[in-house]
Amino acid sequence: MPDLDLRRQVLESGKTVSRKARAKQLSGANSKANSAANSPAASRNASRAASRNVSDEEEANLSDETSMSMNSIDDVVAAQLESSPEAWKALLEDRITEILDRKRSSTDGRADTLAAFCYLLKVHYAYEEIDRKVAELVPAILKSLKSDSSERETQNALKAIELTLITVPSDDLYDTVAGPIKRIIENSESSALKVAALHTHGIVTFYGGASSDEAEEVMDFYLSIAESDGYSIEAGDDGAVVTAALEEWGFLATLPDDLEHVCDIAMEVFVEQLSSSDLDVQVAAGEDIALLFEKSLGEVDDADEEVENEVEDPDIPRGGPRFFKRYSVYRRQDQLQHTLTALATTSHSVGRVAQSDRKRMRSNFSDILNTVEYPTRGPRYSTALSSSGRSYGSRMQVKIGKSGEMSIDKWWKLFRLKALRRALQGGFLTHYENNDVVFESLP
Repeated sequence: MPDLDLRRQVLESGKTVSRKARAKQLSGANSKANSAANSPAASRNASRAASRNVSDEEEANLSDETSMSMNSIDDVVAAQLESSPEAWKALLEDRITEILDRKRSSTDGRADTLAAFCYLLKVHYAYEEIDRKVAELVPAILKSLKSDSSERETQNALKAIELTLITVPSDDLYDTVAGPIKRIIENSESSALKVAALHTHGIVTFYGGASSDEAEEVMDFYLSIAESDGYSIEAGDDGAVVTAALEEWGFLATLPDDLEHVCDIAMEVFVEQLSSSDLDVQVAAGEDIALLFEKSLGEVDDADEEVENEVEDPDIPRGGPRFFKRYSVYRRQDQLQHTLTALATTSHSVGRVAQSDRKRMRSNFSDILNTVEYPTRGPRYSTALSSSGRSYGSRMQVKIGKSGEMSIDKWWKLFRLKALRRALQGGFLTHYENNDVVFESLP
C-alpha cells in the first residue's frame, strides 16, 4: 500500500461540500449516500457495547434521541445545559481545566470529569473550543491510562481520546497515543478495558495520523487476536474481545483500495471463526468476509469497454454500472457458500442457538451469503420487485433526524457507521450535520 496519511484520505473526498450544501442535502426526504466507495473518512459500557450487536430495527433507524446516560454525571450536565445556550461551552471549559490540573483531584473525581467531558463532546461539535488545547489535553488524558487508575477512569479516558480525535483529527497524534492504548489491550486483566481499548485504538489509527504501513500493522495485530481466539493478549476464548478485534479490522479495512495481499491469511482466520460458539464473533467474521468480497470488485469506467472477469448480477438493470472481479478472495468459495448457507438457515445448530438469536443469525448470514455470491450486493439487499418492476436493492436506511435518510448500500459504509455510532452514540446526528470528518467518512 502507498504510504499515505489516512486522515487525509478521509478528508480529501468531500472538501468541496460546504456546510450549507450539506444542510440542503439533509433537508430532502431521501438524502442518499454518494457512490464513491473509496471516499475514506463505546458505548456507556464498553463490554456491553462489544458483546451486543444492535437489532435490525436499530440498524435501520438512527436518531439523536438515543439514550446516552453515562452514570449520573450526565443528568447533572444535561440539567445545567438547559439554563443557557452558551452553558455547555462554560461547562466544557471547566472540565478541560480540571483535566489539565490533576494536583488535587481524586480517582473518582477524574472519572466524573472525564465522563462530563465525553458527554459534552458527544452532544456538541466543539472543534473551536478544543482545537488549540489538544496538545495539552491529550497528554493529560493519557495519564489516566496508567495501570493504577480505576477501571472507570481508564474507560472514560479511552472514550475521551476517541471523541477528541473525532472532533479534532490529527496528522501526528497516532505515535503518541497508540502505544499506551495497545498496552491496555495486551496487559489489562479486565475484559471490558480490553474491548474499550480495542475500539479506541481503531479510532486513533483511523483519525490520528497513522500511515498506511502503520494501519496495516494494526490490522495484523487485530488479526492475530482473532486467530488466537484472544490468547495472544491473554483473553483466551473471550468472545467480546475477539468480536472487537474483528470489528476494528473491518473498520480499518475500509481505507485501502486493494486488499488482495491480505486475503489469503485473513480469510483463513475469518472462515475459522464462523464455527465459533459465540454468535457475535461469527457475525463479525462474516461481515469481514463480505467486505473482502465487496472490495475485490472494480467498476468498468467505459460502458462499451470489453473486460475480463466481468461480474454477472441478474439484478443489475440494463445500462447500469458494470463490475469486474479484480482478484479471487477465497480459493474454496463453494465450501464457504455451503457454510454460510447452513448458518443462514441455522438448521445445523438449532439446539445451541437461542430462539431470540435465530432471526438475527438468519438475517445477517443471508446478507453475507448474498454478497459472497454477488459481490455487487450490499447489506440488507432485497431482490423483491417494486411497483416499477425493479428490485429494491439494499434496504438499510439510516434516519438523519426528521428530514432525511442515508442509504447504507455498501459494507464499507456499514463498518464506518458502526464505528462512529459506537463512539458518538446519540450525538451522531449532531456530528454528521456539523463535523466535516464524520460527514466525509460517510458521504
